[in-house]
Amino acid sequence: MSILLRNIIRFVLLLLIQVFVLNEILIHQLVSPYIYMLFILVLPFNLPRPALMLLGLLMGLSLDMFMNTMGMHAAACVFIAYLRPFIINILSPQGGFETTQKTPSMTSMGVSQFLIYAAILVFLHHTVYFTLEVFGFANPLYLLLKIILSSAASLFLIILYEMLFFSRK
Repeated sequence: MSILLRNIIRFVLLLLIQVFVLNEILIHQLVSPYIYMLFILVLPFNLPRPALMLLGLLMGLSLDMFMNTMGMHAAACVFIAYLRPFIINILSPQGGFETTQKTPSMTSMGVSQFLIYAAILVFLHHTVYFTLEVFGFANPLYLLLKIILSSAASLFLIILYEMLFFSRK
């Protein structure tokens, strides 16, 4: 399957899972699991930053349309799309990732590197999103707890997704 077709299917699938499944699950006020940002995390390594940011904007605005959040998801997605190349460069070995696959995954990056990569970007996404949602620092402990617990829940779902769909070589 071509990379373009795979990413279109992933975009639609993750958006539908987020809107119709995860947004309907009420765990607690402090836990809001989001898996849709996985689309940005697993885009090809060599995708230029403007294209990453445009795709992040498209994913964020699509979710904002369904959730009526007025650009908060779009802002968080564009932010992590902008930072993604920096994080990959910091985590990559000296010669870059040696891979036959062109996308970040547990197979191409290694389990520990992928977990660090995903954890950093999920935490940054949630920090931006929940700061915009709360729109203030009146209760910083509540905000921090919500960011940490939601990041943990989202990271768990991302790991579960990766474990189900990455190929062992």
